[in-house]
Amino acid sequence: MQQGPEIWIRGPVAPAGRRFAWVGTHGGAGVSTLAAVYGGHDCGRDWPGPGAPASVLLVARTHAAGLHAARRALELFRRGEHPPGLDLDAVVLVADAPGRLPRPLAQQVKAIESAVDVYRVPWVGAWRLGDLDGTPPRGTEALARLTRADAP
Repeated sequence: MQQGPEIWIRGPVAPAGRRFAWVGTHGGAGVSTLAAVYGGHDCGRDWPGPGAPASVLLVARTHAAGLHAARRALELFRRGEHPPGLDLDAVVLVADAPGRLPRPLAQQVKAIESAVDVYRVPWVGAWRLGDLDGTPPRGTEALARLTRADAP
């Protein structure tokens, strides 16, 4: 655990050299986009295989089906029904539309946050057009810090 000013930063600080595997909880979650922007191993919807990082970042969209899929994947970890050797580091929720979440979806996000660290990624219109250049979106600094150790 790092000492000093880092303790005031919300969210964990990745140990040097830590690598992450992005795992989508459903199709279209945004795994490939996140891996391109933040670095890390793109597992698609599969568990990390041999040689892939064992630290998992589950990814879901913030629509009802995406949040349900994230809760199902969390339940697999809770019951120990995931492949041995994997560590769940966090859930990354990618906005499915611009703007605020409707109350029922926001309540589901709070339930997920009560069980695991959650990083939120806002709607990025440029990503929809395939423009993955530039810096990570505003408001995702904690996620960028977490995944920075995986940068080439």
